[in-house]
This record gives sequence, structure tokens and C-alpha cells, in this order.
Amino acid sequence: MSLLTVGSVAFDAIETPFGKTDKIIGGAGTYIALAAAFHAKNQKIVAVVGDDFPQEMLTLLEEKGVDLEGLQIKQGEKTFFWSGRYHNDMNSRDTLVTELNVLEHFDPIIPEKYQGVDYLMLGNLSPQVQRMVIERLTVRPKLIAMDTMNFWMDIALDELKNTLKLVDVLIINDEEARQLSHEYSLVKAAKVIREMGPKYLIIKKGEHGALLFHHENIFFAPALPLEEVFDPTGAGDTFAGGFMGYIAATDDASFENMKRAIITGSAMASFCVEKFGTERLTEITKEEIEQRVQQFVALANFNF
Repeated sequence: MSLLTVGSVAFDAIETPFGKTDKIIGGAGTYIALAAAFHAKNQKIVAVVGDDFPQEMLTLLEEKGVDLEGLQIKQGEKTFFWSGRYHNDMNSRDTLVTELNVLEHFDPIIPEKYQGVDYLMLGNLSPQVQRMVIERLTVRPKLIAMDTMNFWMDIALDELKNTLKLVDVLIINDEEARQLSHEYSLVKAAKVIREMGPKYLIIKKGEHGALLFHHENIFFAPALPLEEVFDPTGAGDTFAGGFMGYIAATDDASFENMKRAIITGSAMASFCVEKFGTERLTEITKEEIEQRVQQFVALANFNF
């Protein structure tokens, strides 16, 4: 089944306790597409870059089966750039530089051949752009998932709530869930947020795993204990890509299959943090992913 990803394709510069990078490939759309490509074989992307974005990365995405007709390349303009420094705990970071560039006036144009797409993943963009994408699709996808962040809760809460009414799955972290719901208990927070529109809520808890909520059902997926985390940038987007890639590949949006999709997404995210940027995602094999998934299964498997 087909999967459409809408998100930023960008440059990052990252500093962690393990080192620092110059300008490298980043962006939510990039991480989502790379992670999903291991499962979804009919993948499309809507994004925008400047003419400074390297052709070799575009070629790599195409080689992984990502249709780039929806990727706008703005001549004479620069690609979105973000720079950040992580603290020693790797859970918090400081933004050093944000240059919107081509993303400032991004108009998400949907190619005609993208109409009728089966699944839609909305990466972290303004809720107005996210809603625009949904409204421009002539046929509603089987499942619409979206990511957002506290920045949009701070400056565009009404727009965000309007967009939430149109989606099936919301993927956010625990801090964002508490801010959006005004509830500290994640169980209470999930109930409040699902009343805003999404039938399913995934709350990411970083190194402590992820929670899936649907009606009265709750599923908890552990995180794989890692000896070292080099760079957490993009881990949440990689999780979303693994999750939606698995859903699209199996064409099954049931709660039971979402459990398997969350484990798949968690496995993909555990690879992402092992090196800087998207590097690890460009070199892992399907066999490594299958082995990593089994490690996750073993973590929570016991007889009682």
C-alpha cells in the first residue's frame, strides 16, 4: 500500500557529548521516509528544499523507493537549517540556530499521481500546513497520522486543535501530551487528547519506551537499553516512519497490528541514535532490523 510523508527535508548541525558535526542531512521528512522505506515499497514525499541540497541524497531516497515528484526544489534559495547542542543527559537540548529559508513559505503541492494514497504521515510542520495537505487530498487515506510539538501549542493552539479533528493518530512525547491536555497523568492526558479528535494516541517516552492508547486499551512498548546514544536527533521521526511504514506494508490499522508497528518503530529509532544524523539509517540491513525487533520482543516476553 502507498504511504505519503509530508515533512521537512533539511540540514542539521549537531553537538552532543560524543562530538559535533558540520552541516549534515536532517529533517523530519527525511528520517520518516528513510525509516519507512524498509517496509513500505510504494512511498511518496511532499517537501521543499533549496538548490543547495545535495543530489546524492535525493538519489539515495529514490533508490530506496521514494517518489520525489512532490519534492519542490527552489532555485536560488536555501534549505531549512537547524543547529542544536544536547546536554549530558541527551534528553534536553538548546537550539543554537534556526533558519527557515524555503520552509517559511512552504505551499504543500500534491501531485495528481499522489491522489488516492492509502496512508498519510504528517511530520512536524505548522498545523495549518498539515491541515492544508489533508484538505487537498481528494480521497481520504485509510489512516492519517501526525506529529507536532510544544512550539505549535504555544503559538498556534487553535490551528492545532482544528487539525487534530481531522487525524486518526497523534504521535507526541510525554511533555507535549501533558502540555496539550493540562493533565499530568498520561492516562488522563490520553483521554483528553483523544476527545480532541485522534482515535489513537502514541506517547513517546524516549529511553523509557512508548505508550499506545485506543478507547480503554493501553499498550506499552519498552525501549531497548543501549550502551551509548550518540545523537537522539530524528529518533522520534524515525519511530514514526517505522510505525507508518509497517502499517502501510501490512495494510492493517487495527490496534493489534499497531502494537507490532510500535515495536518496529522503536527498533528503527534504536538504530537512529547509534550515529549522527541519518547515517545509521542509510546502512542498516533488513536482517539487522529483524534481529533488533526480536530483541524488543524478548525484553517483554515472560511466562507467569
